[in-house]
Amino acid sequence: MLTHHSYSNLPGMARFITFEGLDGSGKTTQLNKTLEWLAAHRIDHVATREPGGTPLGDRVRDLFLASHWGQLDGVVEALLVFASRRQHLLEVIEPALATGRHVICDRFTDSTRAYQGGGRGVDATWIEELDGLVTGGRMPDHTLLFDLPGESARERATGGDRLDAEALAFYERVRAGFLDVARRDPERVVVIDATADIETTWRRVEAHLRAWFDLS
Repeated sequence: MLTHHSYSNLPGMARFITFEGLDGSGKTTQLNKTLEWLAAHRIDHVATREPGGTPLGDRVRDLFLASHWGQLDGVVEALLVFASRRQHLLEVIEPALATGRHVICDRFTDSTRAYQGGGRGVDATWIEELDGLVTGGRMPDHTLLFDLPGESARERATGGDRLDAEALAFYERVRAGFLDVARRDPERVVVIDATADIETTWRRVEAHLRAWFDLS
């Protein structure tokens, strides 16, 4: 997934905005509504995702999510997504931001902190050291975290990939990992209650978008 919509009438500081949450949290639905909203307001943006966003990243994504590998070690998972992330930054994210285009990304390093750190138990210090090497300290300007109990997310997840098949305990550890990220960085991470219906959740998302893009 990589789409670019260019408009000339809304210059300004480019923002890097990420959408995070458990599979099944409604994150992607809200991201798609955000893209429609940005297009309607003629706001120049690039939409992308992780793992993926580049030809190399899409191949890594296929490897990462395929169920026929069986259980993968958390360090192996982290190395795969960070390899994709490095190429993603070099090929898509940094060039877009440098030319004034906002970047809307489905997942970034917070997912690694939650899934491989919280879910798999990979050492948090190691993840941060690797993130520094791979991203050079690039952080999203804003993050929307769609929070949902693990049981509800697991029931909703329909992708059929390797992670969807994980036990409830894994989902709960990942959720706790996400909430820990939000606790540590409250100015960047906005927690959205994803138990509400789609339109109620969207109204909350839209309120933040209007503030970030000075459209209030």
